[in-house]
Amino acid sequence: MTRRMVSTGSRYEGEFAYARAVTQGEWCFVAGTAGYDYKTMEIPDGPLEQARNALATIERCLKEAGFEMADVVRAHYVITDAAFAREIGPALREAFGTVRPAATMLVAGLIAPEMKVEIEVTALRRA
Repeated sequence: MTRRMVSTGSRYEGEFAYARAVTQGEWCFVAGTAGYDYKTMEIPDGPLEQARNALATIERCLKEAGFEMADVVRAHYVITDAAFAREIGPALREAFGTVRPAATMLVAGLIAPEMKVEIEVTALRRA
């Protein structure tokens, strides 16, 4: 099986020695993705906009790796405040409304104070 890495060009990928996404066979593992525009390294203030940005980045990575959002089987959401759970709900429904991956949401600190949301997914190519 061929292993392939996908990059967004984020400075964090080099700094912390990881790939944004790794494919192995029929699987694609997308690393925790914050709400940055990774070309400009700008991030919106609100959690909803951050979630939408993160999901757009994830979707681009999946497509580059030959997968679709519909292939996502597992999602992890990290938010920095429990109140953000309901705030990011619209972005999650937009991305996963009928897909409904198995998911876990955690409240935790993230590595930069401007980050409010980080999303990680695992996809399995549909037969």
